[in-house]
Amino acid sequence: MKALLQRVTSASVSVGGEVVGSIGRGLVVLVGVADGDSDKDIQYLAQKIVNLRIFADQEEKFNLSALDIKGGLLLVSQFTLLADTRKGRRPSFTGAAPPPRAGALFQKFVDEVKASGLKVATGRFQQYMQLEIHNDGPVTIMLDSRDKV
Repeated sequence: MKALLQRVTSASVSVGGEVVGSIGRGLVVLVGVADGDSDKDIQYLAQKIVNLRIFADQEEKFNLSALDIKGGLLLVSQFTLLADTRKGRRPSFTGAAPPPRAGALFQKFVDEVKASGLKVATGRFQQYMQLEIHNDGPVTIMLDSRDKV
């Protein structure tokens, strides 16, 4: 499971011109569910994301997490994070979990993040979405559950 985090001052996601989720200060998290991902991947990434210290303290050092600042989290499923571009010019997405499995695991991920008590908003799985992101910094970090120690 991969997650691309973007620290934001605010963000929203729309489907068909309708805003379906929005947050103020916090993180936009684009989530790619890989074939073979499990509950362990979900738990690892959820805990890593809410506790990752990427917000500045009074001394401008990355010492605060989303939990510390009581930030919002906008979670958006994005299978394209699993793109394999090693061969040819067209990306392959064979490493992504099939949609029924990916949808179920993404929902478990959402539920795990919600358990943190933070405000959580989402896009809509398998829908064409438009994101409005006001990057803060910018600070963008890629996480992969397969990199866990």
